[in-house]
Amino acid sequence: MNINRIIPADFRGCISIYQNDEMLFEKAYGYADLPNQVPNDMETRFATASAGKVFVAVGILQLIEKGQLHLEDKIGSFFDFDLEQIDKEITVEQLLTHTSGIPDYFDESVMTEYEELWYDFPNYRIRTNKDLLPLFIHKPMMYPRGSKFQYNNTGYVVLAMILEKITGMEFDRYLEECIFVPCKMVHTGYYELDRLPAKCAFNYIFDEERKDFRTNIYSVDVKGTGAGGAFTTIGDIHLFWKNLLSCQLLSPAMTETMLSNHSGESECYGYGIWLKKAGNDFNPYFQGCDPGVSFKSAFDKKSQLLITIVSNYGDNVWKLWREISDNLSHFYNE
Repeated sequence: MNINRIIPADFRGCISIYQNDEMLFEKAYGYADLPNQVPNDMETRFATASAGKVFVAVGILQLIEKGQLHLEDKIGSFFDFDLEQIDKEITVEQLLTHTSGIPDYFDESVMTEYEELWYDFPNYRIRTNKDLLPLFIHKPMMYPRGSKFQYNNTGYVVLAMILEKITGMEFDRYLEECIFVPCKMVHTGYYELDRLPAKCAFNYIFDEERKDFRTNIYSVDVKGTGAGGAFTTIGDIHLFWKNLLSCQLLSPAMTETMLSNHSGESECYGYGIWLKKAGNDFNPYFQGCDPGVSFKSAFDKKSQLLITIVSNYGDNVWKLWREISDNLSHFYNE
């Protein structure tokens, strides 16, 4: 089938489609650097926003398999600072499954735009997980721990801090050594916006008033945290899925646990990864959205199709993903 006819003429970013580890389609669109008209290509490193939570989850589960951490461990045992109104009995598992009730520094049910965070708190101060503490430490619990599922960014910041406490390493250094390097994801990392390495795409936001584009450098954390912010290539995402699904990162039992539903019926979520109901099973996917950033990567177990789409202009990758997925499903089911 002709994938090209589905792609909007104004799409900016990168798309890859694999089946049974065989590449079916791979193409880049638009500019990584708009003023200089530097095109995106297959080696362009894209920001991925919240998609990085899946890496943190794998890192935490690795520590659990090593016996250095347990799902039932409570956050009150890890930190030497005052948690104030935050429930010290919140467990690692509740953080992983967004059921902790911990105050969210970016509550998506209240704020609509991530850049609203930086009106009163400069984003260039966010270079470590602890730098986010002032944005949530004085807030009350959102709801009693374990009582419901509600997507929560703070939970993964705290998980990254736990990882740092146990390993004595910065969380991104641990992820590099224990996930990115073993997977040969040599183009993936957490980079500071004022120290970006080569081949990183700038992310653009359209200014409705001025009718032009601006970068998102004042709209997101200057460096990613446990909540997200990794830069990666479309090829490295394929390598991550390949190693995750072949149980190279975690044991078969832990991989199955990670990809099982832990959140109830209304929202399906494993450990650090979203799940879409598919008959009696679930198809895993991870995604992210920030100003100027949109990303989705999903694996269909039945068809063995892996579709990854990323845009550095915040294009609607979800609509495009559905259209490609639906067309491929019809094609392979004929």
